[in-house]
Amino acid sequence: MNNLSRPTSDVSRIATTYETDGYFSPYDVTSEREAAELRADLEAAEGELAHDRSLLSMLRGYPARLLPSFDRLIRNPRLLAVATKLLGPDLLVWGSGLFIKEPNTKSFVSWHQDLNYWGLNTDQEVTAWFALTPATVENGCMRFVPGSHKKKSVPHADSFAADNLLSRGQEIAVEVDEASAVDVVLRAGQASFHHGHMFHASGPNSTGDRRIGVAIRYIATSVKQATGEKLILSQVSGKDDYGHYQIAPPPAGRLLQEDFDRIRYNNNAKRDILYKGVQPERIRKNR
Repeated sequence: MNNLSRPTSDVSRIATTYETDGYFSPYDVTSEREAAELRADLEAAEGELAHDRSLLSMLRGYPARLLPSFDRLIRNPRLLAVATKLLGPDLLVWGSGLFIKEPNTKSFVSWHQDLNYWGLNTDQEVTAWFALTPATVENGCMRFVPGSHKKKSVPHADSFAADNLLSRGQEIAVEVDEASAVDVVLRAGQASFHHGHMFHASGPNSTGDRRIGVAIRYIATSVKQATGEKLILSQVSGKDDYGHYQIAPPPAGRLLQEDFDRIRYNNNAKRDILYKGVQPERIRKNR
């Protein structure tokens, strides 16, 4: 990718704002044309896998493990410049799933904190939310409550609401000051960064086009699963002196069987992590 240029000093400013507010937005990563090319590659792959719901679900959950174009995205120097400033030079990607809201649908994301459900032993994580399409108020852009990351972990309740894009329909069980929330509007090719304890949510898409974002979850290599699972992750910066995870090679091609096999392993392990304490019949399959 041809990355946009921005003075290095801006990264320091981002880190200061992030520490205070728990997020930073917007941040230029690629051109709109490059974002459109990524979308085209994704949608071509969706078409190829449309016959198999399970494979399609894995593509949407792990695009960077199946498409070389998305593997290049998680390694984009502009994204890594911020992630390494916030977390240090040694980074893994814990996940890079797609959040897709189809046109004129009711899908939403309730107020929640990411880290409550991932089973990590520290909060050394940052999410870069990259916009494949414009994210607007009308199509359900994210909303943040500035400074809410300082509350650390708060209680949540599971709703399992049909239109909720979250795995358990989880939502914060304490009062959220929605009046102070800000809309995170992005053009295609821009990203926002948010802390894993940030209160965030998003509404439905009332427009005639899809709203597509890639949530890239960067973690420091020192982070591990509190219950000891050795997930298969991508290493994108520095070195790994800890060995808490298995390291996946970049995809050698497009939609390869060996990459689907690695994803199946992760799916089973992550299901145990994300649905801890949930009765089996309530677990959402092939989401």
